[in-house]
Amino acid sequence: MKKLTAGILLLGALMGCEQPSPVLEFSVKNPLDTDRSSETVSIAAEKFAALTATAGPERLFITDKVSGDTLVTQLLDSDSDGTPDELLFQVDLKDGEIRKLTAGIAESGFRGPQTELSTFSRFVPERTDDYAWENDRVAFRTYGPDAQRRAEENLPDGTLSSGMDAWLKRVPYPIINKWYKNNDEKKGAYHIDSGEGYDPYHVGSSRGVGGTGIWIKDSLYTSRNFTDYKTIATGPIRTVFELQYASWNADSIQVKETKRISLDLGSNLSHFESSFESNEPLPNITIGLTLHEKEGKVRTNKEEGWFSYWEPMDGSELGVGVVIDPALILDYKDHRTDYKDGSQLLIMAGAEDKKVSYYAGFGWDKSKQFANAGEWNTYLKNFAVRLANPVEVQF
Repeated sequence: MKKLTAGILLLGALMGCEQPSPVLEFSVKNPLDTDRSSETVSIAAEKFAALTATAGPERLFITDKVSGDTLVTQLLDSDSDGTPDELLFQVDLKDGEIRKLTAGIAESGFRGPQTELSTFSRFVPERTDDYAWENDRVAFRTYGPDAQRRAEENLPDGTLSSGMDAWLKRVPYPIINKWYKNNDEKKGAYHIDSGEGYDPYHVGSSRGVGGTGIWIKDSLYTSRNFTDYKTIATGPIRTVFELQYASWNADSIQVKETKRISLDLGSNLSHFESSFESNEPLPNITIGLTLHEKEGKVRTNKEEGWFSYWEPMDGSELGVGVVIDPALILDYKDHRTDYKDGSQLLIMAGAEDKKVSYYAGFGWDKSKQFANAGEWNTYLKNFAVRLANPVEVQF
């Protein structure tokens, strides 16, 4: 939980006013018998309408009623209409714990608690046209239309892929801007570990870490690079963006995809929400994890909704994984081939209104977050349990 102890002073100042600001008390409860850390709580902005009726939502603050700590919060305008839809904050909760909180309105000019930790994402035109995103634990990137053009024209810096790349960071502070700047000054710099991590992960035409496709008649059909992007939010709790993909043919079906991707502070897994348009019903929307040289170990648990691959990676070890609602899983394949980038763990999912939601990400042993495959698999298992049993909010 990210917090500062300014809450007591702030509440005292408010209570000392002639007209004290109204407050709203509520609680968050962990329904599980296991601890939860850095748990993101999202509350619809309308819940605070009585407080924000006479003041802007940017003056909302959340305080722990027992400790007096003011929590780091983030307002999120998820539909980009100019009005915040959600208030985000994070809490640490022990098993079965109920934490009592207070929402209030601060005086004009209030600046909430600050933290050096943050999420971040941006379009990267200086490296062809990647889109990259990160938090305090992991970083990712994927590839845009100019990278596709360069690949098709056999020009330098070309990449033809809609797969998801893993950037193996081992520091909590943001590295995206720094690594791209270093790469501008010395080409290939982010492929060398100078102490902060690096990019040894190969995606190629595979799905990388959680890219999508359509499985039909024993073949995987995929889009090419994203064609457009929209950054929706970056902040101390969550970054959100959208990627658009041009239509492609999955056998006889014409398909178009939009991905909404988000990443929360403290999480090793990005949240992917893929929406599809097609001229026929879509079978087997498929999420992939590349198996590279097939030297690692696959673990699957369809009933619990998690899939894992732990492999050697350039002198270290890396775990990748997918977590998805078990009710959406149709099938999965440990699909191994003799051609480059073809071996993948494929998870086939059913679409609800031509949409599929899942989480995908990685853990690197040199980050000191996970020492072995067992720890990584436990993380995925617990993530699936937490997803199925969200924190309960009671007003």
